[in-house]
Formats: sequence, C-alpha cells, structure tokens
Amino acid sequence: MEIDRRAFFASLGGVAVVNAMDPEAKAEALEHYMSDALDLSLAGETTAEQVVPAPPEATVRRGAGSLFTPQGPQNDRKMPLLAPMPEKPTLVDFYKLRFAPANHVLQSATRALKTGMTEEVILACLLHDVVQNLIKVDHGWWGAQMIEPYVNEKISWAIRYHQALRFYPDSSVGYEYPELYTRLYGQDYVPPQYIKDSYELARKHKWYMEARLITVNDLYAFDPNAKVSLDPFIDIIGRHFKQPKEGLGFDGSPTAHMWRTMMFPDNPL
Repeated sequence: MEIDRRAFFASLGGVAVVNAMDPEAKAEALEHYMSDALDLSLAGETTAEQVVPAPPEATVRRGAGSLFTPQGPQNDRKMPLLAPMPEKPTLVDFYKLRFAPANHVLQSATRALKTGMTEEVILACLLHDVVQNLIKVDHGWWGAQMIEPYVNEKISWAIRYHQALRFYPDSSVGYEYPELYTRLYGQDYVPPQYIKDSYELARKHKWYMEARLITVNDLYAFDPNAKVSLDPFIDIIGRHFKQPKEGLGFDGSPTAHMWRTMMFPDNPL
C-alpha cells in the first residue's frame, strides 16, 4: 500500500503534532491509518487522507476502538450500523458482525496459510489485531488479554509481543525494519523503553518465533486488491479456539466483559 506522507501527517494534525508524539504512538497511528485506509478502499470509499479527521476537528480520541468512532470519508463520517448479536455468539459471529470487514487480519492469516505456517501461527495472525475494534492503544497487550481464556498460552503470548517485535529486524526470517517507518519518521526513530524491554524479553523466550512470524505476515498484509475470506479458517478456529457453550461474553471468563463491550457498544453504563 502506498502512503501519502503529507496526507498521513495531516490526518494526525500536522507535522508539529507528529513530532510531539512518542515513537510507539507514531507506529500505532501508521498501522491504524493503513488498516482503516484498506477497509475504506475495499468498501469503495475515497482516499486514505479521509480516514481520520485532523485535530482539533476530531471528536474522539485516536486510541478509541473502531466500534466507538465514526467511519467513512472525512466530510461524511458516520457511526457504523451494527447488527444484533446471536444469543450465544461465537468467534465467527464476531468476525461477521463486529470485526468486519477485517481485511488486514484475513490477509495476514491467508499469507500465513499459503506460506505453510503452523495452525497456531495462522490463528495468531487471524486474531492479532481484532482487539482494535475495542481499543487501539497497546493493542498487543489488550489483544492477548482478550483471547487468553480461549486459546493456548503460546498463541496469546505471540500476540502480546508482536507489537514490540515490529521495530526490530530478524534476518533469519527475512524481516527487515520497515522502510516505511524510516521514510515517514526518519532515521532517528526509536521505540520507547518499554517496547525495547519487551523485545529483549521476547527475543530470549521459547516462543519468540511464533511472535516473530506474526510480524512477518503482518507487514505485508495491506493489499487493497487482495480477495480474502474467513472460510479457510473455520476448521482452524474449531480446533484451536475454545468456544464457550454459553457464548462469548456470557461465560464468566476474566475477559467476558471485553466481548460484551463489543456486543453492546452503545450501552451507557
């Protein structure tokens, strides 16, 4: 995906605003910008510079999840219409009714499937960014927390640490520091200390490669011409995602409230 540097900076409020952001906030803003631009492109909307209104016109915090923010062109942004969820919602129901169109994660998982990754890595790629519908800040940590009761520990661990690993190359799998980061932010782009600490912890961990392979399949999953579907992943979800019989949000797990929040984002209390 080609990014117009000037339009991207304008969407964040201009060069002065971008310069005041810490490196992690810049990286998060770029990924969200690209993901939103991809969804708009495939939905037949206009251009990337219309994804987010520039402050001070913005009416929501940039870290708010997609379900809680108006969508569409800058001059015609509307709160997305949401269909009611089934009585006992499954993960597939969330993909269809709350995560859709989910182009980026579907592209990521499709790439992992085509390149022969394990089913654990494929599912991690499919799940790695879905929490951004709830919240975008520190999405690796939030995403891992949300799915922990329903997947094995390796999958949630990999999702937690993929956020930090994005900033660090690994030639063994052909992952280089994103050229786009350098082009947009310059050579002096440095992640904050907690990201560096997380990378160093992850680099020594037995599941490092699972998290690394998310980044490998994450960086190249912003193709507006890609045709993707959830169908190839239904069986993988069935084998590796522990669907509660009560339905997600009603099973009393430590994170059931996070799923309910996405089910009922308009509830005032």
